[in-house]
Amino acid sequence: MCLINLLQDPFNIKIEMPKTHTKILSLKDLASKAEELRQRGKRIILCHGTFDLLHIGHIRHLQNAHKEGDILITTVTGDSYVNKGPGRPVFPEHLRSENLAALACVDLVAINQALTATNVISLIKPHAYVKGAEYKDDKDDLTGNIALERDAVEQHGGELIFTEDITFSSSSLLNENFGIFSAETKQYLEKIRNGHNDLELIQKLKSLSRLKVMVVGDSIIDEYHYTTLLGQSGKGYHQSVKYQSKEQFAGGALAVANHLAGFVGSVTLVTGLGKGDNHEDFIRSKLKENVIPQFYYFKNAPTIVKARFVDGDLNKLFEVYNYNERPTLEDKENGVCFWLKNKTQSFDIVVTPDFGNGFISQNMIQVLCDKSRFLAVNTQINSGNRGYHVINHYPRADFISLNGPELRLATHNRYDPLEGLAKEIAENLGAKYIAITLGSQGAFLLDRKVNITHTIPVLSTVVLDRVGAGDSFLSLSSLCLGAGLPSEIGLFIGSAAAALDVQIVCNREPVSPVNLYKYITTLLK
Repeated sequence: MCLINLLQDPFNIKIEMPKTHTKILSLKDLASKAEELRQRGKRIILCHGTFDLLHIGHIRHLQNAHKEGDILITTVTGDSYVNKGPGRPVFPEHLRSENLAALACVDLVAINQALTATNVISLIKPHAYVKGAEYKDDKDDLTGNIALERDAVEQHGGELIFTEDITFSSSSLLNENFGIFSAETKQYLEKIRNGHNDLELIQKLKSLSRLKVMVVGDSIIDEYHYTTLLGQSGKGYHQSVKYQSKEQFAGGALAVANHLAGFVGSVTLVTGLGKGDNHEDFIRSKLKENVIPQFYYFKNAPTIVKARFVDGDLNKLFEVYNYNERPTLEDKENGVCFWLKNKTQSFDIVVTPDFGNGFISQNMIQVLCDKSRFLAVNTQINSGNRGYHVINHYPRADFISLNGPELRLATHNRYDPLEGLAKEIAENLGAKYIAITLGSQGAFLLDRKVNITHTIPVLSTVVLDRVGAGDSFLSLSSLCLGAGLPSEIGLFIGSAAAALDVQIVCNREPVSPVNLYKYITTLLK
């Protein structure tokens, strides 16, 4: 009876839909209304959540919350702040708020454009803030938000109350019934669930914080020049665009270091910058606080800048490189090799995103191969090195991460099955593991320690921008494999990180632990 009122007589049935829109207010108006109600002596209760799929567990929770006072206010997290992974929320914020407003037990509703409810609590000043029993123990809250919300409630004289009733997983219901994932992905996730659970995997990831990690590779400044396509020029065959704005990102080895920094205590970054046009202030401002940079400077090259001109849908129109493909370090690289010889063995894991832009020399490669306790390498194909840059430059590696074209180029083999080619490369370099990413076809990982190949379908449901996804896969899978976690888990976590990354524009932000933990939980419900 929460959804409709039925007025019945012997001759007729009337169905009257409630005017739910009158319950939905802006946060500003909600604050004014709450103050008015408080002045009238009403006890105000606040609930907050995503409410992506409204189910009986939510309804029981809201009904029990209403019993704690006179007025129940419920706020929903805005779409852009729902961080449960690709494809979420399934229902947009206006539909989620309408669903709540349709319930008789809910008096007022608002959409909150923030990660937590602390701002709402400060505006509403509820007498009680009510959460489900699953939030009782702070240790079970992946985000740490419940502690912040408790403090905000108590600062305004309120109390935090937990309801006890039947619970359901919205993520599980959505995964199972709303076609979010393909049949292949569902089958894969069921297989993972049979051997692992989300809490176990999250705990394994948290245990990696003890590791010492070094990243060696090219610094790249990625630029997106946003444009509006005007169409073909009236005086030629080329396309014309209207320029809108520019955004810069810390890419290349900088992005890899930032991905890793969220999961370990510190990351040492060894990289090259231009002596003059080096963008050093920008780079330092973008590196996470626990990234320790070891900069070396080129005497004849700028810091690499890749300017991509994109349309409103982030389609790449063309790209401009500002770099010297044969840079020379000021000390002729002796200083870098000397530093690496003395420091490399002190790190548990060395990750080398080698973009083939000239910083990593053959002498540096030899030192890394000789001294690294666990060496993870990606040799990327890009417009500046196509045909000249392959994994075979490395005499050895413990973990190799390549995409399909990079593998075929390294083996000069256009047609044979990729798994056999991967085995060939891994044997040549003595690698324990080799992963091959296949874009929309997922990925596979060959574990030579136990002679098994794991395959995984793509875990993303929405793709905003593919730039940087390979870097996040390299970062998280390297960390897991270097720490000795099972290769199946390394592939799964690396793929989950990449699935999150394709929803981030270029390298605007790294994959965060909280978002990865929440997505793992979403996948395994």
